[in-house]
Amino acid sequence: MALELPEPHRDAIVDHAREGAPEEVVGVLAGTHGEAARVERRYRASNAAETPETRYEIAPEAELGLLERIDEAGLDVVGFYHSHPRGPLEPSATDARLAAWPGRSYVIVSLAGEDAGIGSWRWRGERFERESVRVVG
Repeated sequence: MALELPEPHRDAIVDHAREGAPEEVVGVLAGTHGEAARVERRYRASNAAETPETRYEIAPEAELGLLERIDEAGLDVVGFYHSHPRGPLEPSATDARLAAWPGRSYVIVSLAGEDAGIGSWRWRGERFERESVRVVG
């Protein structure tokens, strides 16, 4: 399992996380989906959570709009990204409880260290499995 993430998209996701701190940021990743998923586009979303410092949520109407844009572009939902401004790189218990897209990648940006860390986990319906992130040119 791997997620291919073009470098410009990785950089933009990290920049989004830094801009949004101390709140979590969120977005949708689109491209080709499979055991080796490839991100071709990313879509920022507003964090609609009641406690955006510790949770992320995309408002249903906004999510529907993003999903329609992805479909119209002829792409699949590859996954989602969000940030942990002060937290670890790994998914939290809340992340697992709220995950709703089996087989999709959940990318997390951690700003807890000096440099931003980025990792990805594939949601298997009951648990997350870590997957490699291949940054491509």
